[in-house]
Amino acid sequence: MTVLMTLRVPADPARLEQFAKDNPGLMSSISARGKEQGAISHRFYASSGTVMVVDEWPDEETFHKFFESEPEIKDIMTAAGASGPPEITFWTRLDVGDEF
Repeated sequence: MTVLMTLRVPADPARLEQFAKDNPGLMSSISARGKEQGAISHRFYASSGTVMVVDEWPDEETFHKFFESEPEIKDIMTAAGASGPPEITFWTRLDVGDEF
């Protein structure tokens, strides 16, 4: 069964979006490597002063292998003004019969 990974970090969403616009090649190359290593889906979200990444991966180990092999992710978070370490959480789907 796959897992959802959430990564939350205090950062400036506008700075992250600007960095992504200024560095589209870097962003797409990291995404491509993620896909190659097993990522099923990947999205960025924002709330006031927080950036969150939501990914789906085959398992926790696959994510960790990818994340640890990508030093540029730290550079992106620095450019976004990250003011602390990321909080990474893994989630497994519950079968409660109300999906749509």
